[in-house]
Amino acid sequence: MSEQQSTSTKIGHGLAKVLGIKLNYRDPEGPSPITRGESVFSVTSADNFVEEEPTAAEWLRETLPTGPGMLHYVQSLFPFTNWIGRYNAQWLVGDLVAGITIGAVVVPQSMAYAALAALPPQFGLYSSFMGVLIYWFFATSKDITIGPVAVMSTITGNIVLAAADTNPEIPGHVIASALAIICGAVVCFIGLIRCGWIVDFISLAAVSAFITGSAINIAVGQVPTMMGITGFSTRSATYLVVINTLKHLGRTKLDAAMGLTALAMLYIIRSACNFGARRVPSRAKAFFFVSTLRTAFVILLYTMISWLVNRHEKKPLFKILGTVPRGFQNAAVPKVDITIIKVFASQIPASIIVLLIEHIAIAKSFGRINNYIIDPSQELVAIGVTNLLGPFLGAYPATGSFSRTAIKSKAGVRTPFAGVITAIVVLLAIYALPAVFYWIPSASLSGVIIHAVGDLIAPPNTIYQFWQISPLEVIIFFIGVIVTVFSSIEDGIYTTICVSVAVLLFRVVKAKGRFLGKVKVHSVIGDHILGGNDERKYGTNTNPDTDNDPDNSSRNIFLPIEHNDGSNPQIEIVSPYPGIFIYRFSEGFNYPNANHYLDYMVQTIFNETRRTNPNSYPRLGDRPWNDPGPRRGRSAPDHSDRPTLKAVILDFSSVNNVDITSVQTLIDVRNQLDRYAAPHRVEWHMACINNRWTKRALASAGFGYPAHDQPDSAHFQRWKPVFSVAEIGGFDSAAAQAEHDANQRQLRLQKTLDLEQAAAHAKTEEIHATSSEAGTSSASEDFAPRPMAPLDGHKGFGTTGYAGVGGGQGKNRMVVVHGVNRPLFHIDLTSALQSAITNVEKEEIRRESMTLLK
Repeated sequence: MSEQQSTSTKIGHGLAKVLGIKLNYRDPEGPSPITRGESVFSVTSADNFVEEEPTAAEWLRETLPTGPGMLHYVQSLFPFTNWIGRYNAQWLVGDLVAGITIGAVVVPQSMAYAALAALPPQFGLYSSFMGVLIYWFFATSKDITIGPVAVMSTITGNIVLAAADTNPEIPGHVIASALAIICGAVVCFIGLIRCGWIVDFISLAAVSAFITGSAINIAVGQVPTMMGITGFSTRSATYLVVINTLKHLGRTKLDAAMGLTALAMLYIIRSACNFGARRVPSRAKAFFFVSTLRTAFVILLYTMISWLVNRHEKKPLFKILGTVPRGFQNAAVPKVDITIIKVFASQIPASIIVLLIEHIAIAKSFGRINNYIIDPSQELVAIGVTNLLGPFLGAYPATGSFSRTAIKSKAGVRTPFAGVITAIVVLLAIYALPAVFYWIPSASLSGVIIHAVGDLIAPPNTIYQFWQISPLEVIIFFIGVIVTVFSSIEDGIYTTICVSVAVLLFRVVKAKGRFLGKVKVHSVIGDHILGGNDERKYGTNTNPDTDNDPDNSSRNIFLPIEHNDGSNPQIEIVSPYPGIFIYRFSEGFNYPNANHYLDYMVQTIFNETRRTNPNSYPRLGDRPWNDPGPRRGRSAPDHSDRPTLKAVILDFSSVNNVDITSVQTLIDVRNQLDRYAAPHRVEWHMACINNRWTKRALASAGFGYPAHDQPDSAHFQRWKPVFSVAEIGGFDSAAAQAEHDANQRQLRLQKTLDLEQAAAHAKTEEIHATSSEAGTSSASEDFAPRPMAPLDGHKGFGTTGYAGVGGGQGKNRMVVVHGVNRPLFHIDLTSALQSAITNVEKEEIRRESMTLLK
């Protein structure tokens, strides 16, 4: 095996030589120049640790699916298998109540939304039935109710009406079913490849803007129908519908009596129930169910009024719903071809976005409210499968409904199986109630729609809270609403998303780093400054030898020098060390923002330091054009009070990944600053690197090693890096702390038992007062507190030391936290600063000694 490895290594090195690949470019000083004696680590009691770099093979092993991973993936497609086997009667009761409640709400709502989709009412029932029936197989949310919703229905209606003009030979429900198939397939594919995270790119401001704008658009579009006004298109831009409605108010018909009063009754019932729940909290649940069923009650009431008024009339006095076929009359294999797809191709992106963000936003919100976590990718699978199978029964695109989900959650739903109960209710309505549906006033259904979408409009208090958090996003919100009102829902969606992405990119590109300084702080509780014992209690000081140190209650922290983090500007932030700069990346460090970050850093360093060699340009012609120097006859400004540049410490705490562009930019800046500090080199320290691949990338660029002045490796200077070490087995170790805590618990338990036994013994002595003195003495000895024995497997803490792993008292082992092969990669800013100062001072001493020798 070793011969094969040697042969393969030789072949690889030979190919690299032919191709001109420099395998040792990362070690310009020769093999392992930093692994000699004290240059590595000089604490004899510590164990060395060499951190291995991640490899491409390791990444492939972590990324490519495994057998168990594939099995878990298949199981995750059917989440109901995790709980269906433990289904019980108590869950069934909650699901029955919630399922029946939602059924009573969804039946009238679905028929009303079918009107928004420009389809006969039965198609709304079909969509509701398939949504609640299929979803529970794939659900990770118990609260979501899938079915027709106002926004998706409006977009579908716009497509159907446009198709009626361009392709009148294609029925509207065929167009709607084909749209559901295409959108469902795309959404299902996104879910199957587990890319549900793409929804997170759409901000809450964008979602709120399009929902609010759409709700205003839908509500305004339903006012003419509610008033019985005709003669213009209610699908025009919102502002045009408002103008036309006001122009044609004189055409108001008797429909207004059925619509306005129905809308008023819905709000009156809800307000009365809310008032009653506040006044009589013990009856809040009853008021909730009364309020929930108000839609069904109002529709039934006005259906009865319509029947009483119109049953003897040849022509109804106001517009009614009309004939609703019994059963699934439009069940068939959906027709999808190029001609049909061309009809709505331009609307597919908007339709998919609505299906995604409305459902996921609702599911996440109610998951947080009810303390469970949804899987966005699996939710997309559920939406996709629903829209793929629904059209076989005549359904059009469906997604999660906010109003019905809120009702379902408050109704006490226990599992997603409640959808099956709702499906049964909808099925009964499809087969048993079509004769009743015939008399439903269209104006009353419009009132139901207006009432339903009214709750989707963001209230002023929510907008004010948005303003408190991020004023810029409030501007995005209003841009989305205004575009929706003056253009269309689709344009509003695209606008808000594009503006949100543009703002995100702007923030990433223009991310600004911060220079940090050092501040000594104390921890205070009330008027008490935490000292040695207190600091050990809170985990900020673990050294038992500092109790007598008057300054042991302080610690150093690093704050932005310009106080742009909101810290008290009265605090004087001290520069860490003359010529040493600490620079923190505020966000990620990647190709969009690398130049902006480092340009600001370099410019600030130039402004606060001076060249190491002021005579680096002996002749005027040697100066670069962008640094021409002082005008003729004038002397150069005196910057002798400024320090020379010695070291740069980069804080990577907010950086997860780097790329080729950012690392190359960092290399260029390193070379630029080396020329600025010539003939010396600038030392680079990296702190708080959280990713092994980031360490590999920086090490590949030559970072992590000490800088030196001589190019010859023979003159490589010995240096003493500062490492962070941790104890294994000492008093400060996690194992020792756990042992200490266990001993304390055992001691408290033993004391409790001793007290109980002593009390019982005292009572026994009182009853048996005639017991002999010897017997009493013996009993007293039996119940006397005993010294606590060490716990099994652990040694007790003595006064002379503490237990170590596998050793006696007082023994412990020191290990380095990070690998010694990257000595300039530090665990925190403190160790980075210590290392930088140590090396700078050592280098200054070396230079002074060399000067004296000369």
